Amino acid sequence: MGFKALFIGGIKSGKSKNAELYTLDLVKGQPIYLATTEFFDEEMQERVKKHKDQRADKFETVEESLLIDNAITKQNKTVLLECVSMWINNMLYHQKTLDEMLLQLENISKQNNDVICVINDVSNSVISENPLVRKFVDYNGIIAQYIAEHSEEVYHVTAGIKVKIK
Repeated sequence: MGFKALFIGGIKSGKSKNAELYTLDLVKGQPIYLATTEFFDEEMQERVKKHKDQRADKFETVEESLLIDNAITKQNKTVLLECVSMWINNMLYHQKTLDEMLLQLENISKQNNDVICVINDVSNSVISENPLVRKFVDYNGIIAQYIAEHSEEVYHVTAGIKVKIK
């Protein structure tokens, strides 16, 4: 088990909705929605509210912004990890290293429950003049590759349409 599927796409591409439908089709009962977002401003709170409204009561929500491997280990259900990019953002904000992130992902890949991941595709842009942004983009790409390699399935989502690429 471990990583069942990865949904990757741009912001507002429909990846979350597709991942939610995939997860609900995969299991009977109520899967876990592992929410990683830390609330930094009102706009982010509004985005989170829209996601909560979208999933309604179909998922049991667990919030964990840093120690996602521990949160997943505690579950005996299928987990939708939403969003890996926000988790990377949190880890960088709290001055965690790429090695610490990869160790958590390695721990998750060894779990007995299925984990479906959502991550932003931030690789189709210019190289930023900001060192922290460059680090985020690099880490996001490295982590997307790691999860894709260890996932049974990978979907790219654009304009709400998912295309299976693995």
